[in-house]
Amino acid sequence: MSKELTNAEINHLITFRQALHRRPDLSGQEVETAQRVVAELEQLSPDRIVTGLGPWTEPDGTALGGTGIAALFESGKDGPTLLFRCELDGLPIEERSDVPYCSELETKAHLCGHDGHMAILLALAMRLGKQRPASGRVILVFQPAEETGKGAKALLQDPDFAASLPKPDMAFALHNLPGLGLGSVALKSGAMCCASRGIRIHLEGKTSHASMPQDGISPVEAMMTIAAGLNGLSNGLDVGRALDASYKLVTITHMSVGEPCFGVAPGAGEIWATLRTVTDDVMGDLVKAAETLASNAAETAGLSLHIEEDDVFDACTNAQETTAMVAQALAAEGIRTEEQTEPMRWSEDFGQFGHHCPSTLFVLGSGLDQPQLHNPDFDFPDALTPVGARIFERIIRDRLG
Repeated sequence: MSKELTNAEINHLITFRQALHRRPDLSGQEVETAQRVVAELEQLSPDRIVTGLGPWTEPDGTALGGTGIAALFESGKDGPTLLFRCELDGLPIEERSDVPYCSELETKAHLCGHDGHMAILLALAMRLGKQRPASGRVILVFQPAEETGKGAKALLQDPDFAASLPKPDMAFALHNLPGLGLGSVALKSGAMCCASRGIRIHLEGKTSHASMPQDGISPVEAMMTIAAGLNGLSNGLDVGRALDASYKLVTITHMSVGEPCFGVAPGAGEIWATLRTVTDDVMGDLVKAAETLASNAAETAGLSLHIEEDDVFDACTNAQETTAMVAQALAAEGIRTEEQTEPMRWSEDFGQFGHHCPSTLFVLGSGLDQPQLHNPDFDFPDALTPVGARIFERIIRDRLG
């Protein structure tokens, strides 16, 4: 396969990426984005396009997802199946930017670079559309709802995914990273991104007049106990501490109690916290410790307790085999590569793919002076699109020919 994109193709990819940037969709609601992607893929003649992947239903009955797309490119010869994945969703954040393609939708924006990741996979589809791999096959996956941790699991558990596509033997993905030189790559084997999950601790007691608090059951004292206890479960704030297998971080992100009224002693309260670890086993232990802490405090205070979980991300672990393939591709393409010594503190639901086949996620530098991910002025550099496509294409050429 040729690894060069023409100027016309690059210009088309920039136009495509910027169109996505103008009209972002939130997690599980990526209908318009998916339609744009399918329209582009149909021009490139993959052997199969599978749509509607990854639906799920929220506890309140809301149907989300079902926007995932997979494009299959067959060689017609025996060989492994390589999967490459990108994300469809934007963020519920107001964009503050003077770029001419700034988001047109209030409180919705592509501030993580998923629009650029889609452009990279479309660039790869352009190359595969012109020349299939010499053996095996390639699946390009455009996945919903990465930002909430729900999309990868829903897609991989969708019966249509297994019924319509060959089982992948290996999976690859990238994520752009501000603070790393433009076009450079950081790569590591083993633990790549932390496991994390949000917990909502609901405490219910009994309200009372503020002059007679003894007649009610206030959650305030229990909340103070729980908050202090959650902070005490962390070791991740220790100065200079490495992110090793025992790493634990609990971040209290929201607390609310009662009503903004001087005349009422509160009867209900809520604490939100994010739990973060390097491994799934330690996450399990941390969740149990947090739940036990909340249960004991609620029982002591005579409060009812309800705990919910959301934004659940498994740890993302890079397999040695697939990481070696990425390293070989980077060397062949002459791309500057740095050894990544620690896992990323943030989470990525690509870790779900690692439960199904050897997989590797690597980071592609989006510039030393680039605003951080999720900042209101972040914008994916279009110069990265051909670089990411080259890396993915070299992996295919090295393994499939």
